[in-house]
Amino acid sequence: MLSRRRFLQTCSGFALSGVGTLGYAGLLEPFWLEFTRRALPVRRLPPALQGALLVHVSDIHAGGRVHSDYLIESLRRITALQPAVVVYTGDFITLDSSTEEQMARVLPHLAQGSLATLATLGNHDYGRNWSEESWARKIITALEPAGVRVLRNEMANVRGLQIVGMDDLWARRFDPTKALRPCDPEGPALVLSHNPDTLDEPGWNGYKGWVLCGHTHGGQCRAPFLPAPILPVRNKRYSAGHIPLADGRQCYISRGLGYLHQVRFNVRPEVTLFTLQPA
Repeated sequence: MLSRRRFLQTCSGFALSGVGTLGYAGLLEPFWLEFTRRALPVRRLPPALQGALLVHVSDIHAGGRVHSDYLIESLRRITALQPAVVVYTGDFITLDSSTEEQMARVLPHLAQGSLATLATLGNHDYGRNWSEESWARKIITALEPAGVRVLRNEMANVRGLQIVGMDDLWARRFDPTKALRPCDPEGPALVLSHNPDTLDEPGWNGYKGWVLCGHTHGGQCRAPFLPAPILPVRNKRYSAGHIPLADGRQCYISRGLGYLHQVRFNVRPEVTLFTLQPA
């Protein structure tokens, strides 16, 4: 029979465990950045890029919700890696009363690649209701001095590697046909697209390479061995990490650097370090 003392001890243990978990999820894991290292095999990769470091950063969310000191320190750590290419897959900001102030503080510290620094926009970069072009223009203007070129359904050529940036789906500016039109379908290519739901949209025209995404934050909280309960995508398969598609495309979804709410559990923030290799 359970004694009163044993019962109180058990309840205290559960209470302390709960407080510890909440403290960890709210105060530690949101800032416990993981640098994920993996190979990125690209078909017909130019020899000059073999072994080059490509860094993928997503969902910075500069604004009043994410501590700017954490963002700046994280970006400095990326810079210290001396990457050849840095790509950002959107959501540079979260719109609130301090967004412009935080943009001015954080964005000048964005890491740059020695060969190229490219980006695409996310839904939050379009302001309220994902519909304010004026906010997109503000962000693009702020990114230019930081050496970041924003691709809006456009392609950039980096030493023979075609890097395509898709514009945002929720902002109703996603146009894969336009973005992929200048690409040589037989050449090496890589696509940046903030929202992984774009993978299920028409217009990819037989593209078979890698697509780097963000947007989901990995769900931010996930019980061990279970799927994330809340994901801002239609296709709940698109959570985080490497996801091969049936048509030959390969997707990698970053868990993101920032957050919308200061809580993460079993979903650490992430910056992905890709080593370019020939497929």
